[in-house]
Amino acid sequence: MSKKFQTINKAYNTIFRPNRLSLGLVIPLEAYSMKPVPTMMHHLERVQLTESLGFSAIWLRDVPFNVPSFGDAGQMYDPFVYLGFLAAQTKQIALGTASIVLPLRHPAHVAKAAASVDVLSGGRLILGVASGDRPEEYPALNLPFEECGVRFRESFDYIRHMWEDKPVFKNDFGSLSNGIDMLPKPTSEKIPLLITGGSQQHPDWVANHGEGWITYPRHIVAQSKVINDWRARVKAANRPDQPVMQSLYVDLTEDPDISPQPIHLGYRVGAYHLRAHLKLLEEIGVNHVAINLRFNRADIDTTLKRLADEVLPDFIT
Repeated sequence: MSKKFQTINKAYNTIFRPNRLSLGLVIPLEAYSMKPVPTMMHHLERVQLTESLGFSAIWLRDVPFNVPSFGDAGQMYDPFVYLGFLAAQTKQIALGTASIVLPLRHPAHVAKAAASVDVLSGGRLILGVASGDRPEEYPALNLPFEECGVRFRESFDYIRHMWEDKPVFKNDFGSLSNGIDMLPKPTSEKIPLLITGGSQQHPDWVANHGEGWITYPRHIVAQSKVINDWRARVKAANRPDQPVMQSLYVDLTEDPDISPQPIHLGYRVGAYHLRAHLKLLEEIGVNHVAINLRFNRADIDTTLKRLADEVLPDFIT
């Protein structure tokens, strides 16, 4: 990999470094393993605590409906409304989405909302985007789920053009012409778009688009293989190096020497072994891990402080 990823905005430039791993957290910052809906109590105080402790990013999800089969309502608040609120209540921490479900929204609204957050936060937005994984939401919006891959691709292209000056562009979402323009423009030429998973696209398309890749936790050997494959496709497309990030559910034990025990998309684990696992992820090319504490059994504030004291020092950007 190169010594530096491309320069985009403040958030992207800060949290993504080649051969280095940074740590962020997924909102809501609370445990709610036995129910789909969090309380959102003390949510602002915990975000501010996360920033003060030195974590590099917080991540919001796009969950328009509480779908019973999905079993997780996320932070409940609309991600762009919530991002605006958090932008005004924080100073340095990167604000990320993982991820906005493009087929369910008009790209003009996504582009304008994202640019607004980016400007209001001083360039702290990273826009993760996805095709979505909850078919039950589509009938509510009178949309065909089987077209989500095509809608994702066309939405992605539309958003890219919206950030240009007086763009001329046309696809099934609409026509940009006649000198109309979207304001505000992002703090840089664009907002970093990170593609989640396959998003119903061919792997070569994913490698050819976006400024990074969001993937899911896997065994180290398997994760190394898929990252190497993706980076090979990026290189074959003659594109600059791109960062990789993943989520990780963590239940941090009081005993720091507890070995990893599998839970949903993560581990119940002691701080020593969590740090070792993150170091392995760093070695195979993961550049950022977003920790999710939904299944954490200990007090959340205490866990955040323990993570900052016992794990974070090895992963400061």
